[in-house]
Amino acid sequence: MEINHLIRELLANRGISSDAEIQEFLSTNPQKTHDPLLLPDMEAGADLILNEISAGSRIMIYGDYDADGITATTLMMSVLGHLMEGRPGDLSYYIPSRFEEGYGLNCDAIKAIKDMGFDMIVTVDCGSVSKDEVRFAEELGMKVLVTDHHNITDRMAECLLINPKKPGSEYPFKDLCGCGVAFKLAQVLQKKTGLPKRVLTEVLDLVAIGTIGDIMPLTDENRTLVKYGMRVINQGHRPGLRNLIEEACLRMGSIDSENVGFVIVPHLNASGRIEDASDAVRLLMADEDDPEMPSLVNSLIYKNRERKRLQADTYRKCLKLAEDGDFMLIRCDDAHEGIAGIVAGKIKDAFYRPTAIVMPTQGEEGLLKGTGRSIEGVSLYDILKKSEDLFIKFGGHSGACGFTMKEEDFGTLKANLQRDMAEIRERDPDIFTRKYPYDMDIKISDIDLDFAEQLKELAPFGNGNPKPVFKMKNVRIADVRYLGDEGQHMRFAARDEDGTSIDCIIFNRADRFKDMIGYGKRYDIIGTVDINEWRGKKRLQSMVENIIDYDRL
Repeated sequence: MEINHLIRELLANRGISSDAEIQEFLSTNPQKTHDPLLLPDMEAGADLILNEISAGSRIMIYGDYDADGITATTLMMSVLGHLMEGRPGDLSYYIPSRFEEGYGLNCDAIKAIKDMGFDMIVTVDCGSVSKDEVRFAEELGMKVLVTDHHNITDRMAECLLINPKKPGSEYPFKDLCGCGVAFKLAQVLQKKTGLPKRVLTEVLDLVAIGTIGDIMPLTDENRTLVKYGMRVINQGHRPGLRNLIEEACLRMGSIDSENVGFVIVPHLNASGRIEDASDAVRLLMADEDDPEMPSLVNSLIYKNRERKRLQADTYRKCLKLAEDGDFMLIRCDDAHEGIAGIVAGKIKDAFYRPTAIVMPTQGEEGLLKGTGRSIEGVSLYDILKKSEDLFIKFGGHSGACGFTMKEEDFGTLKANLQRDMAEIRERDPDIFTRKYPYDMDIKISDIDLDFAEQLKELAPFGNGNPKPVFKMKNVRIADVRYLGDEGQHMRFAARDEDGTSIDCIIFNRADRFKDMIGYGKRYDIIGTVDINEWRGKKRLQSMVENIIDYDRL
């Protein structure tokens, strides 16, 4: 295939320019992976597991309640299940409750695991900063191996800790998800024990879901893992996942990264957001003839619907409670903890302001729990860290964070955040101007089906490799139609000066552009280039993100 010169230009803009880099990026069989033994404590950690298995120890996999933790738990159960075949009672998993226990290891759970007769805990997607909890487990006579990918603070667990971000790590790629780290451990276990390679191949679907679900960059090794993982997903070998895909009205064989991120992952996450994430693990582990499979699928479908209902209800309540300001700190006493982060993200999008939703903690009078999301250019972690003395617990990164605080300090935090955001706005007056980044300018006459097909080869799309966005300059708009029950969608044709046109569609934001569209006027349009296939006929289409009045530039 001869690569379109615009595809080459686009890749070069993303730092991929040499023929070798381009071939690897576009390859259906990418080779970019790294030696798992470069991860800190990897060999010692693998040996510890194998020694404990040989000694007859009982092993508990301790995961997290999000899609990354769910898939990582399933992966480790699958691989260790092969090594402990015939000993089903000696291998199990534990997912803490989001509502009663919170994220990561906790001493009550460790004590319960010990009382159940388990000798070793292997964490996935958690544990790096569980210094006190690991010490407690060891005092009870248990062995602990931590596998994780989160940032590490001065509270680092003092045990074998496999994490690419561990200080001194020589691993060349730091952005594996928790399931990705578990997979690297599985690679070492497979090699050391001689397990068939299919043991690794059959869990690549889990790695793809975990990587996309945790919004990790789809670059470097992650791109390789996700490409192969998407292939495994579409082969439909995992019965529980296949049944979930079918019930969610997706088409097996045509699943892409957007389907994973916007359909599969939310259903898995809903399990832990609404109730118990163990349902999702059981579904992913289910055999073809598992009598529980239909009820598990229905449970996740129901929980995701309930999540949407709670999300919409909480969003409406928070909109009423929102006050003007540079930081949207909203106290909503009856917000559901499992969906507060999603709602914070939607409020952030609506007002284009950093947002945190705060609610009373369950079972702890006088304490508030908050979760936040931020806009481009404002590090939520940095701005909240300035008020760290107000928090009992605090953690996160630039785009999202969580905290626990005393109710009496809420007013102080609110004042601090408005003050600190005012300073940021003074330094950058355009900080609250929405950004619509795009890859390159393009003429509509340059767009054809071959170009659009080649764009699809740049998938999987996501964080670090977003779907290409283009600016079509100086075009006219014609054949405008409004769709939807409330006319919330808009379809139109964008025409170049030479008369070449492309169909365009805007979803849910027609009211924003309705008044600016006029006969004979010129516009710049920012959007993607896609193929709309209907009844075997392919047509070019642009999903529009923004329309700019060209005559006012």
